Amino acid sequence: MTPAASASFIATRSKQSGLTLVELMVGVAIGLMVVAVAGGALMVSRGTSGTVSDASALQQQAGYAFRVIGQQLRQSGSLYLNLNASKNTSTDIDRYALPVAFEAKATSSTAGRAFSPATDTISGTNTTLNLGYRRYKEPVYPVNDTSPATQSLSRDCQGGPQDSDTADNNSFMRISSAFALNANNLVCTGTTGTTQPVIGNVANFRVRYLRMTDTASGAPKIQYVNAAAVGTNWGQVTGVEVCLVLYGNEPMNLPSGNGSATYTDCDGTTSVDYTSASSTDMSGSAIGAARAQRMHMVFRSVYQLRSQGLIGNVL
Repeated sequence: MTPAASASFIATRSKQSGLTLVELMVGVAIGLMVVAVAGGALMVSRGTSGTVSDASALQQQAGYAFRVIGQQLRQSGSLYLNLNASKNTSTDIDRYALPVAFEAKATSSTAGRAFSPATDTISGTNTTLNLGYRRYKEPVYPVNDTSPATQSLSRDCQGGPQDSDTADNNSFMRISSAFALNANNLVCTGTTGTTQPVIGNVANFRVRYLRMTDTASGAPKIQYVNAAAVGTNWGQVTGVEVCLVLYGNEPMNLPSGNGSATYTDCDGTTSVDYTSASSTDMSGSAIGAARAQRMHMVFRSVYQLRSQGLIGNVL
């Protein structure tokens, strides 16, 4: 390299310099602003995602609870159909027809395990629901087996009672399921008397009954009533409406006291502001900090009973 070129190279290098303190601070500030905007967007996205997940979870919980309750309600009052009733050979039609018979009631060797349609089909209050139907066993053939096992195909809300061939198990003539609200859990007590939760995060569980009257007139009337109006006439109940209020787990951080987030309770009139812990529901109780700022959703379902409100008139 010639002396002139060397001098030019040295001069060029001497003109190069790093960032000044001001430039560095400006760069850091811009970087922090980018991080802040990204963090804010992430928090908004996280809140939206949590709210959507809460709504989906509540719908799944309600769907499951209604399936469990509906399975028991639709079977309540079911009777045993005897396909081998004795024939009456005194008339031609009975001599050749295949007779069948509905069993009116089933007694048990153990107290509290019999089934009587008039008293065991349905009962309850405005916050509890008790259901029952006939349990019987029949021959069930396992796969690739010619020897049948005697089993009951009916199950309560807990999947029981078991099919073991013991005197105690065989004494259950009634399948029973009792639904109630315990703290914030919807629980069910099965045939054997054990209680298990069905779903959690339940703010309210209410039951209304469809009572059918004036059946003798040929123009029956069906009316929504509470348990007090049913009284002892449970045989006239033809349907049941179940209402559930469920709440989520994700805090929503909504402004409180401005009515921006409310739901109408199971009575159809009480408006509850779930942004405030001091807001009261239809029972007059404050929702509390555990439910405040959480999403609330109300679900209803109506079920028709097999009995059609005729238990006590026909059976």
